[in-house]
Amino acid sequence: MNIYVSNLSFNVQDEDLREFFAPFGEVTSAKVIMDKITNQSRGFGFVEMPDEAASKKAIAELDGTTVENRTIKVNEARPKEDRPARNDSGRNFNNANSYNKNRY
Repeated sequence: MNIYVSNLSFNVQDEDLREFFAPFGEVTSAKVIMDKITNQSRGFGFVEMPDEAASKKAIAELDGTTVENRTIKVNEARPKEDRPARNDSGRNFNNANSYNKNRY
């Protein structure tokens, strides 16, 4: 099962995330998501556990716990297609009505 963990301290590393879940069963992967530009944590990550019962127990027991003075949120990760699309307010700076095109 893929587990989503949010509100992580920016100091939490992949190995720390793995250690949080290890007491509940085998952890096949643990990844803190990093910002591509700053290379700093974005404050959330994903943990993969093969045993569904162990995953559900970890979610139940870790959700709402405090790690490094932050209350983490732990739940089953939703597939990407189930998430709503980001709202960009229709802004497209490279459209046909571009300022530069009409300027000259």
